Amino acid sequence: SVSGRIQKSNLTSLGYTFNQLLSYNRSFGRHNLDLLVGHEYYAYTESSLSGHKTGLPGGGIYELDAAAVIVGTGSSTDNDRIESYLSRVSYSYDDKYYISGSWRTDGSSRFAPGSRWGNFWSAGASWRISQEEFMKDVDWVDNLTLKFSYGVQGNNSVGSYYAYQALYDTSAPNATLPGATLNDVANAELTWESNHNLNTGIEARLFNRLDLSFEFYNRKTLDMLLSYPLPISSGFSGYYRNSGEMRNRGIEFAVTGRIIDRKDMQWSVTWMGATVNNKVLKLTDDGQDITSSTQIIREGETLYSYYVSRSAGVDPMTGEKMYWATDDEGHDYITKDLTEAQNNRVVAGSRIPDLYGSLSTAFRWKNLDFSISTNYSIGGVTYDGVYYEFMSFYYPAQAKHKNLLRAWKKPGDVTDVPRYEIRETPIVSDDKLIDASYFSIKNITLGYTLPKAWTSKIGFKAARISASVDNLYIFTHLKGMDPQYSLTGGTSYDYTATRTVSFNLDLKF
Repeated sequence: SVSGRIQKSNLTSLGYTFNQLLSYNRSFGRHNLDLLVGHEYYAYTESSLSGHKTGLPGGGIYELDAAAVIVGTGSSTDNDRIESYLSRVSYSYDDKYYISGSWRTDGSSRFAPGSRWGNFWSAGASWRISQEEFMKDVDWVDNLTLKFSYGVQGNNSVGSYYAYQALYDTSAPNATLPGATLNDVANAELTWESNHNLNTGIEARLFNRLDLSFEFYNRKTLDMLLSYPLPISSGFSGYYRNSGEMRNRGIEFAVTGRIIDRKDMQWSVTWMGATVNNKVLKLTDDGQDITSSTQIIREGETLYSYYVSRSAGVDPMTGEKMYWATDDEGHDYITKDLTEAQNNRVVAGSRIPDLYGSLSTAFRWKNLDFSISTNYSIGGVTYDGVYYEFMSFYYPAQAKHKNLLRAWKKPGDVTDVPRYEIRETPIVSDDKLIDASYFSIKNITLGYTLPKAWTSKIGFKAARISASVDNLYIFTHLKGMDPQYSLTGGTSYDYTATRTVSFNLDLKF
């Protein structure tokens, strides 16, 4: 008798970086000069080989040759290369004035030879105002620095190692001869996305207790790398190309206060925050929208804005879902027709928050230490696809969410959940967008450092015991949803951060 199956695979990843750097530093009097020139080469290769057979003879034999039926074999190799030439120069005078500049050129194997190279640069300056003579008598200001920089950075994260090439699928043979089908559209003009960054800000330390930093940034992205959709009639879903211009603008700040600062007791609190104002400035093809099932990229709107139908609630007499639509004269009316609802979609916000950042505190009393770190995000919306699968009756036997108990059951019921409908074809409407704000307790740690009088007796320089918990809890508007890791919106069957409790013993010899 023959039974069992066996599948073996081997995955090998190899990456290496080759660096050649030449640096020069010279100090003379109040002047300091640093120079750096270099060359970098990065190579990454990933190869895989697999085989799958069934019909093992048993008896503890688990080799591929022993099995009877070949199910499948496969192998692949991916290569990614980038080569860079770089330089940097910085100069400071009297520990008060600083200027710096950099230039680099990068070539990526992800682009065609004719558009493979990109040139990028930056320039910056800072002024330590607190070091000036007119600040010497202002003893409550320990540091005050003004900063400014402008630069251009490159991005080759296009989603594929071979985006500029027409790739073929050879897995469908023509009888006993090899066959190939075209899988991807070639785009030899694909090139680097460039980000033009303006940053200006101020850093300060006051009363030797309060650290402040504030920065304004403006980032303009040219030649955005996007997957551009194609009509179904073309036989392709889309292709990668440089699709337009975008701007991100906002502020970033950090405040750290040492509330208690004594020899045997310290307590500090840090608050960090940032804002993002995102806007699509220009799209190729005369500003034509790029749409998907629930999102849109449109000139003048936020990138990946939600593009959904407008909900008009649930009909209390029939339990049917209702939607708003607009006629040719601009008047709104209610419809139950899904095609009309889809043809009247509107922009209904995006995942980008109004404010996000972190809040942390650290406390120490003698040998005891305690710290808490948290993250937060305020504003923005998201679509939880997993939740609404559980709210669907497309497959009657699949898992359901308890909120389906609110569904319409009889005439006169007033609810936000329509009646059950097997094999329904739901569409996303604005009432299915959930507030993406959250507050996450990332880490709590309690520790105790043993007195030196104890540790010296047992031959250690220092010893500390501690207990900590990571990812303790996240407060969201929908239980089970985790909006932390996506700024494009949407949640799926992804593993959320695991709650971990650990106990540690740190010894120094």
